Amino acid sequence: MSRTIWRICGSPSVPAGTSGSGRLVASSLTSRRRRCHLARVRSTALSIRASWHGTPPSFSRYAGNVAKVAEALAPLVHLLLGPDISVHVRLWDDSTLGDPASPATVVVRTPHALRRILYQPNELGFSRAIVTGEIEIEGDAFFALRALDAAPPELRIGVRTWATTLKATARLGVLGPPLPPPPEEARLRGGAHSKSRDAVAISHHYDVGNQFYRLVLGPSMTYSCARFVDPSVSLEEAQAAKYELICNKLGLRPGLHLLDVGCGWGGMARHAATHHGVSAVGVTLSTQQQEWAAQRVGEEHLGEQVEIRLQDYRDLGGERYHAVSSIGMFEHVGKARLGQYFDVLFALLEPGGRLLNHAISTPGGTDYDDTSFLLRYVFPDGELQDVATVVAAMQAAGFEVRDVEALREHYALTLRRWLDNLEAHWEEAVALVGTARARIWRLYMTGSVLSFEKGEISIHQILGVKPASNGASRMPLTRASFA
Repeated sequence: MSRTIWRICGSPSVPAGTSGSGRLVASSLTSRRRRCHLARVRSTALSIRASWHGTPPSFSRYAGNVAKVAEALAPLVHLLLGPDISVHVRLWDDSTLGDPASPATVVVRTPHALRRILYQPNELGFSRAIVTGEIEIEGDAFFALRALDAAPPELRIGVRTWATTLKATARLGVLGPPLPPPPEEARLRGGAHSKSRDAVAISHHYDVGNQFYRLVLGPSMTYSCARFVDPSVSLEEAQAAKYELICNKLGLRPGLHLLDVGCGWGGMARHAATHHGVSAVGVTLSTQQQEWAAQRVGEEHLGEQVEIRLQDYRDLGGERYHAVSSIGMFEHVGKARLGQYFDVLFALLEPGGRLLNHAISTPGGTDYDDTSFLLRYVFPDGELQDVATVVAAMQAAGFEVRDVEALREHYALTLRRWLDNLEAHWEEAVALVGTARARIWRLYMTGSVLSFEKGEISIHQILGVKPASNGASRMPLTRASFA
């Protein structure tokens, strides 16, 4: 489940039989196989429905023996989760499968959940059922997702098995037309990573209410990986340490002009102005972020030093800066536009200026996968890049790469703190954004913790410099100033 959840645009290819991520209910099917699969489901469903002569069988026939539902669905559940089910599965009639002593119970509350999975035998079907509440996880969600990770890598069902499985599911009211996706699912229009589509994608995730983000992120209102000098420090201390690390890598000092691309709620710009005396411009595509950050700039009496704009970084024109920070924004750029991204930032820098690119990465990068949970519900159009790809793109734009640092373990700690905040304020979060969106956040952060802890994804800070015409980098001789 862990890489499945963090398969922003598809995970790197995984050989059949390999244990681990993407095992939620099935591997990602190719487009052709998916079409064949759906056609088989629909064809078999129609033939079964025809045999009912217009009257589907009643579920009441099983009322006297609750074990019947579990017995009928056992072959399908074993296909989805493997022969050894380490979690406890409770079905909508309270019949059960799996280990009753498991610390986690997967609760299937309605036949609709299995219908979604039959039509989308991948993470999307399962995720839709989670978002709607048709499936819930009781107990240790981390254990449940690890168990789902260990499930078979592919859903391989032969023709005979399909007939048996679908007849069983038909008797239980599982079969029927495809269910509509939850309204929280994003379906963007227009060219990927165009300015207009990027604005909609950013709004989908970030404009859900500043109060909700305050509950999850805490007082720092910082939505990026913190830096923990010790696991016991507070989240706010760790976020301040992250900002300080970036300021030191950029060599910030009074008189310098900083640009923060994708500035969020203005944390980096305000920290740099307060602690390093720079003037700063932050740009964001989120209206709610810009309004909140601008208000905070005024409250902190930083109006002479900090400006927060609702603006695309591609529209900055002929402005010049001594340093550029990009913290947690790069995932929205897209591989096809990496060259444009770094070209724009290179042009905005003065000779000797530095860029700090702070972004989630994954070995081998990601390929587009329209069945990704994160693409549909969390980060529409998001893409992760391999570190080598990022370094090559920076060099192609003219940057000299001077430092690369991985902070993978720090992001797992950060996400656990955010999850703690969400759980501690669950009822308030639901009141602010609704149950479905709160479930999305819980699933996304839980899966992400596992992905970072297992090393399936990471996060890197890459420092580049724009050399002067004579080749001077104006960098210190050692890392001592920012290690």
